[in-house]
This record gives sequence, structure tokens and C-alpha cells, in this order.
Amino acid sequence: MNATIHSVANIECDNPIALLTRRRVYGDRMLWAHVNLAEGCEVALHHHENEQIAFVISGKVRWRLGEPGTDGYSEQVTEGGTVVHLPGGFPHGVIALEDTVILDVLSPPGEMGVDHQDS
Repeated sequence: MNATIHSVANIECDNPIALLTRRRVYGDRMLWAHVNLAEGCEVALHHHENEQIAFVISGKVRWRLGEPGTDGYSEQVTEGGTVVHLPGGFPHGVIALEDTVILDVLSPPGEMGVDHQDS
């Protein structure tokens, strides 16, 4: 196995839902994703087996955390410089309150929540 080096600008970009673009690098045991959310983008509430750490580099988002209608549900606004840890199987979603850049790391690697939306 060899090390690889990637220029973010040269990583293939996709647009799985409206107002969201991302670039991904897959490893054997993790997935790294550079995600751009335009203001108004909504990633629907979802969950996945992957553990996720999301670093909000810039912008502002409203996180929807937990199962709506339960005591554990909350909404939290985060801005650039914030890290959110999401355990595997934990329900979450996000709404971009302004243009936002997030770096996601998921383990194990696999599809991301936006890959399962109907939008």
C-alpha cells in the first residue's frame, strides 16, 4: 500500500442534493469529505452506521440532533471552528443558515446521509 496526495481542487466533485457539493477521498477504514453547503441547503434528518466527526470550517448551520419528539432531541447552531461528533446510528440533519464549508470524517467508509435523500 502506498501513500496518496490529493489537491482538493482536483478531487472529483458531485452534487447529491440541491445546494450541496462535495469532494471525497476513501480510505480502507475512513472517508474524508469536503462539503460545501449553500445558504438554505437542508440535509434531511437521517442516520447511518458510520461514526462521523464534522468540522465546520466556515459559515453557520443548524444541527438537528436526535429523534424528534423525544427528550434527547435538540437543535444547535454552530459556526466555523466547531467540531460535532456523531456516534454511529445517531439521527441528525443540518440546515445551512449561510454558505458553509464542513470537513466530514466517517468510519467505516461508506455512503453519506445525503446519498439516501429523496430531494
